[in-house]
Amino acid sequence: MFIDRARIFVQSGKGGDGMSSFRHEKYVPKGGPNGGDGGRGGNVVLVADRNMNTLVDFRYRRLFKAKPGGKGAGSNKYGANAENLIIPVPVGTVIKDEATDTVMADLSRDGQEAVVAAGGRGGRGNYHFRTSSNRTPTFAEKGEPGVERWLKLELKVLADVGLIGYPSVGKSSILRKVSAAQPEVAAYHFTTLNPILGVVDLEDQRSFVMADIPGLIDGASEGVGLGHDFLRHIERTKVLVHVLDVSGTEGRDPVEDFENINAELAKYSEKLAKKRQIVAANKTDLLGGDSDNLSRLQAYMDERHMEVFPVCAVSGDGLQSLLERLWTYIQEYEPESEEIEEEVLYKPEIKADFEITRDKDGAFVITGMRIERLVAMTNFGNDESVRRFQRIWRYMELDKMLREAGIRDGDTVRIYSTEFEYHQ
Repeated sequence: MFIDRARIFVQSGKGGDGMSSFRHEKYVPKGGPNGGDGGRGGNVVLVADRNMNTLVDFRYRRLFKAKPGGKGAGSNKYGANAENLIIPVPVGTVIKDEATDTVMADLSRDGQEAVVAAGGRGGRGNYHFRTSSNRTPTFAEKGEPGVERWLKLELKVLADVGLIGYPSVGKSSILRKVSAAQPEVAAYHFTTLNPILGVVDLEDQRSFVMADIPGLIDGASEGVGLGHDFLRHIERTKVLVHVLDVSGTEGRDPVEDFENINAELAKYSEKLAKKRQIVAANKTDLLGGDSDNLSRLQAYMDERHMEVFPVCAVSGDGLQSLLERLWTYIQEYEPESEEIEEEVLYKPEIKADFEITRDKDGAFVITGMRIERLVAMTNFGNDESVRRFQRIWRYMELDKMLREAGIRDGDTVRIYSTEFEYHQ
């Protein structure tokens, strides 16, 4: 089953808690703090795997959670770092953050990786908090929480050549004839509902991948039929073969069909409209003696400096010349700068340290990586840990910012998942 879209939930591992302990040995009456750090939580990593060609596995499993880091121990023993959770996806998978619709990664090469949820940092043990004025700190940090988010996965088929054209013009028949692929061929429209790949073998051990893209229809660029699902599969192809029915047996006009399909490509993406095309004038065996379809098409394409290859998918006539020309175009292909940039993986946006907003219930909400991490990793059940939190709070001048935002005595302050009552 070919599935080219999926939605999954990922959660990285929480960092391990730091340890609060002291050295206890015979003849060492005043052993100092020796609590070890917690281990880092596991990352969630998506990896492109050329052995996969569909997202069907994610229809049955949508929840992925990495393991937490190990807790620190006495004698300055660190907790174990958790292993990363590796999730294989097909080559050509685009990963988006569902909340923002931001492209996080475009995995277009085998083995390419993307960390979509970083594991939490391990909490520091009490050994790190010893000072000249406090030689016996009794607190340690809690592990940093992991990251969780919903992701949208979209698969764009990777092929050198894409066959485009209206339904029933012979795309599937051509692919069957020139490769070992076996798409269904029948005398009705929309036989092909999913992209089908085939490897075309030429002499001298030359080969390339050809994709049979399901038939387009008018309005495809606006999502009519399965327009968007079809069009995005030809975005990465190097050359397009525009298959036209020149026989006229179904009342089709090849020139009009060519103009309509290209209009849909231009509406969907300027990049698609600029792709190099070769025209395959198919069903030449069915041309009537009084038909001028082929000559009109040839004249029309000559004006546009485009090549036309008369072919017959049933007998194979003309296909070898078409394949040789495609090979030449593939070798001449140079990716545009936009295509190279697509391979750059997502880097988190660096936001302001703090931001204060008002919630619907009137609470003051403070957001920002530094303050959220501090709250999440503070052990509020330990008085010494709370005093450290208060010192950092004053250092960050959050009281001043809250007063400027209009806070009053007794108002609620919400940070991460913790609420405080404000008092001057």
